[in-house]
Amino acid sequence: MAKLLFVKGLSGLLTLLGVTVVVFFLFNVLGDPAQMMVDQNASQAQIDKIQQKYSFDLPTHQQFLFFLNDLSPISLHSNKVDDFSFYSDVKYGGFSLGLGNVVLVLKRPYLRTSYQRQGKRVSDIIAETLPNTFILALSSIGIAIVLGMLLGVLAGYYKDSFLDSALLLLSTLGMSVPSFFSAILFSWVFGHLLGDLTGLNMTGSLYELDDFGEAHHLQLKNLFLPAIVLGIRPIAVIVQLVRSGIIDVLQQEYIKTAYAKGLTSFQVVYRHAIKNTLNPVITAVSGWFASMLAGAVFVEYIFGWRGLGKEIVNALNTLDIPVVMGAVLVIASLFVIINLIVDFLYIYIDPKAKPF
Repeated sequence: MAKLLFVKGLSGLLTLLGVTVVVFFLFNVLGDPAQMMVDQNASQAQIDKIQQKYSFDLPTHQQFLFFLNDLSPISLHSNKVDDFSFYSDVKYGGFSLGLGNVVLVLKRPYLRTSYQRQGKRVSDIIAETLPNTFILALSSIGIAIVLGMLLGVLAGYYKDSFLDSALLLLSTLGMSVPSFFSAILFSWVFGHLLGDLTGLNMTGSLYELDDFGEAHHLQLKNLFLPAIVLGIRPIAVIVQLVRSGIIDVLQQEYIKTAYAKGLTSFQVVYRHAIKNTLNPVITAVSGWFASMLAGAVFVEYIFGWRGLGKEIVNALNTLDIPVVMGAVLVIASLFVIINLIVDFLYIYIDPKAKPF
């Protein structure tokens, strides 16, 4: 188990390193970051000052090394105030140890500051929005698991029936329709046309200000429509996976033995058939859950849901590159963590899947 953890952990770190390289150099060629941070009327002196402050005047490879140093939980910094890598407790936090001309720091990854929000930390922006996206993704995948498993079992058990054909048609349609189109359609129909009947709004976040603009109030009803829309495609995938698994399992000899022992159809399906269809479902669920964290961009933007996806869109519109880079790195880290969890779930469910 320790060897497996080491191999998977090393693989995850290499993946994150690759993502970091791609993200840094991709956004580094978009233009002059200093120019992005000021308006068009800024003087050259102002631009030069910003370039020096954020190390934009240094060669690209040195900027990248500084970027990696900021991201690393163990980093080295200068104790000279004039250096870009000067260690400041306010800036980096963590635990520091002076070693001559350098400072060894144990800290959480530093994602730098926003270009457009008066130096607000990117980590603070993500901390404010990621929980909302996580709640939305968790709600969506929960709905997808419950409905997908139920409908998939029904479709597989009643193979070639009208119910099976209808569910296959709906699942195919669910996988074919883009999420942004479903979001627009659901928002308009259930939020606008039927808003008085459903009590749902076209847009709205998890917390909203009261009429006086002072206190935040929980609005769970705003979660319903974006969670359904985001869960449509996972539901369709799970239905087809479970249907195929149930059809295959019900033809096995041990299922016939279970029927011969006098077990009811419900007992056979619940106790024996469903468990043996879980592996592909776990793969789909893990992949979709991680994808939801990244793919909720359009859904959050259309429904006005204040999550990480909406934040990414706003940051792209304003060329707030540190926010976009930080969000991408956080999402990539979540992908790696979720894949690690899934690998260990495989071993728990099926010990034969253990590679070592």
